[in-house]
Amino acid sequence: MSLASWRSPLARALHRNRSLVYSRYLQLATVRSDGRPANRTVVFRGFLEETNQLQFVTDARSQKVEQIEHISAAEACWYFPNTREQFRLAGQLTLVPANCPHADLLAARQRLWQALSDPARTQFAWADPGQPRNDDVGFAVPSPDATTPLPTFCLLLLDPDRVDHLELRGDPQNRGLYHRDAAGNWSMQAVNP
Repeated sequence: MSLASWRSPLARALHRNRSLVYSRYLQLATVRSDGRPANRTVVFRGFLEETNQLQFVTDARSQKVEQIEHISAAEACWYFPNTREQFRLAGQLTLVPANCPHADLLAARQRLWQALSDPARTQFAWADPGQPRNDDVGFAVPSPDATTPLPTFCLLLLDPDRVDHLELRGDPQNRGLYHRDAAGNWSMQAVNP
């Protein structure tokens, strides 16, 4: 698979905004089973090797897992303040839990687990997310093993099929719409901002 044409401007934006720790944070929107939107901030963890799929992590016990199982369509919105660029990436989500039947995805899940910091890994051993908080007992847990992912740890992949890139600098501003066809080929059309 060849890399999508939108990867180059995204890589450039990431590089030019690298001094901002929050430039790796983006918003991911999904749809709840009742049809209502759900939006949250996630951390970009790189691309799945040899693909255009963006990697994130999530807890198997979180509400977004249920939302993904109900409707896998999602859209991410990513703003880069230094370069005044916005990327909207729409596509399908794939959840990679501990019991995933695909060995290559399980290997990617393990690699990502090993790349996390100890504090990030420890969050997957905390008390169940979204449940009533009784005290801090559910958070005083030892750091998990750095090589073997906890069962609560999931890799989450966004496979875009549409990317909207808006450059807010310039007069007029620039905007490009990237689309992936059924054969997997990408095209870009410049449109009015």
